[in-house]
Amino acid sequence: MPNDLFFDARPSRRTVTLGLAAGIAATVLPWRALALDTGSARALVVEAVAQVNRTINSGKSEQQMYVEFERLFSRYADVPAIARTALGVAARGASQSELSAFTQAYQGYIARKYGKRFREFVGSEIKVIDARPMKSAVEVISTAYLRNENPFEVRWHVSDRSGRPAFFNIIIEGVNMLASERAEIGALLDRNRGSIPALAEQLRRSS
Repeated sequence: MPNDLFFDARPSRRTVTLGLAAGIAATVLPWRALALDTGSARALVVEAVAQVNRTINSGKSEQQMYVEFERLFSRYADVPAIARTALGVAARGASQSELSAFTQAYQGYIARKYGKRFREFVGSEIKVIDARPMKSAVEVISTAYLRNENPFEVRWHVSDRSGRPAFFNIIIEGVNMLASERAEIGALLDRNRGSIPALAEQLRRSS
């Protein structure tokens, strides 16, 4: 069953992760799937793709779409785990209040960052074609078709470690999205002299 999603035909298409996903690397977090099966993982991705497509074609303003993308990101991704992984080792020394504030800011930041690009990708399509168990999760395999571009592979890693099925990584053409996000957040944290509250404030102000 085909499902529409939108990716940039230029190299920056690798930065598009549903707006829902900042991307989270299975090789970084000690994920341990509980009772998730391939059918449930595949259904999650199919539904997420359909919801994003529905939002893009809803005719809503960009600001309204950002709100919806943030809601979808929260619904289909394990946002707290994503945020902790993006912070890297800095998360270990953060207080619970700092982590909570950063997670909320990061969620909105991701929705705006990726959401603003989605209108460019109308007419593209992602087809979910398979799902297979991994050692610690389920991988859902899909193919993205862009206008005037060769198809490329998109792999979704899904776990229920949070207590519900949620994706925690997207790999586009072999590029792990967590690695990109973690590098970017790490650079921003350095610019803020290691201050997580200052980083969270910068993310909240980012348009």
